[in-house]
Amino acid sequence: MVDPIDISDDTFQSEVIESDVPVLVDFWADWCGPCKVVAPAVKALAGEFDGRCKVAKLDIDANPHTPTRYGVRSIPTLLIFKGGAPVDQVVGAVPKSVLKGRLEAALS
Repeated sequence: MVDPIDISDDTFQSEVIESDVPVLVDFWADWCGPCKVVAPAVKALAGEFDGRCKVAKLDIDANPHTPTRYGVRSIPTLLIFKGGAPVDQVVGAVPKSVLKGRLEAALS
């Protein structure tokens, strides 16, 4: 099983913006209940999409600059980046099927 990668304000540019493949970024925090609900789906997608896209997690408490830059106002917020730019956004704890559908659309 492939785990999502942990990214930070410092690694966001290299891991997400400069990525050759689309990236799903989960903006989360340890105290966030809905973030814990969506975490297993995010982890499962990391395995299912391994090689086709990256799945990353960014702790908003430890890394405040990136969420501010992308207008993240509530968590969990999941942004899909393609070619260095956000192409889709999902806010809240949604079923894995919703995230999977959005990722597949971004990959097509």
